[in-house]
Amino acid sequence: MSADKKRLSLGSIVRRPETGSVIGLVAVFLFFAIFGQITFLSAAGAASWLNVAATIGIVALPVGLLMIAGELDISIGSMIPASSMIFAISSGYFELPIGVGIAAALCFGLLVGFINGYLTLRTGVHSLIVTLGTLFAVAGLTLTMSVALTGTTSVAVQSPPFIKATMGDFINGIYQVTIFWWMLWAIVLGFVLHFSPIGNWILALGGDKESARNAGIPTQRLTIGLFALSSFSAAFVGVNQAILFNSAQVSAGMSYIFNTIVCVVVGGVLLTGGYGTVVGIVLGTMTFSIVNQGIYFTSFNANLASLIIGVLTLAAVVMNNSFRQMALTYAPKKAEKKAEKAE
Repeated sequence: MSADKKRLSLGSIVRRPETGSVIGLVAVFLFFAIFGQITFLSAAGAASWLNVAATIGIVALPVGLLMIAGELDISIGSMIPASSMIFAISSGYFELPIGVGIAAALCFGLLVGFINGYLTLRTGVHSLIVTLGTLFAVAGLTLTMSVALTGTTSVAVQSPPFIKATMGDFINGIYQVTIFWWMLWAIVLGFVLHFSPIGNWILALGGDKESARNAGIPTQRLTIGLFALSSFSAAFVGVNQAILFNSAQVSAGMSYIFNTIVCVVVGGVLLTGGYGTVVGIVLGTMTFSIVNQGIYFTSFNANLASLIIGVLTLAAVVMNNSFRQMALTYAPKKAEKKAEKAE
């Protein structure tokens, strides 16, 4: 292979959306491997950040697809506790079959996602504002209904052994089974984004909505579908957490809003849309989780985790813009070289 081709190969790697997240992940892992105690590299140490990554990652993946499409969903902060409470109240307080509770919670997630997408399209208001409205609406509805039906904001629920083992249990006492659901979700959505026509539609939608619509892409159905997917995933995590901890609380879930956005941005997705990969989102989620949990294995002040995450986010935004600019300028230069050779 010629030196020219090697340089081109290296250049194509650098221009990938997930390049920044790879650099960030390696840097963060090495930092905590050096300054953390020996337990950071142990099975328990790995479980501490993998468990966090799995629960955040299941939500971050569809939120990332929405951001690639040029939209944003912050109502997930209310969807997680809402779905937990629906499941716990149905199958715990009222003792309905466990399948009914799970189905009710997931269907509610789909309904909220549909409302988010429909309102975004019909009103023309930015999805940040629309989902901010549903964030507070769902939170208020959850609190009101919980107190009205049960008289409390925390409800216990017990799941059958099979449901417990497959949706909310620990493997070897340390690894949450949620990790496998995260891996499965990453594979499915990775196929959708990178190996199916829908993936091209999502990227086109984020690049230029008007052009995507003129090209025959069903932009309205796609937008509603992505919002439904986001809320459904948040509802799944809510049910998962209720099964894992045998209870649901009204207040849980708000931290997911900014955590998922940080994971997606660190993973190489642009806030403006049209650019990003599933691999990058997964790597960004791992990076965030390592910082979030790794700080406790060191002798540093635990509050520094927020500082590191903030610096990582800013660095990711700068790198993402730089890599995208490199990708945009590379194609014309390559075309010019081919034209010169043809002459």
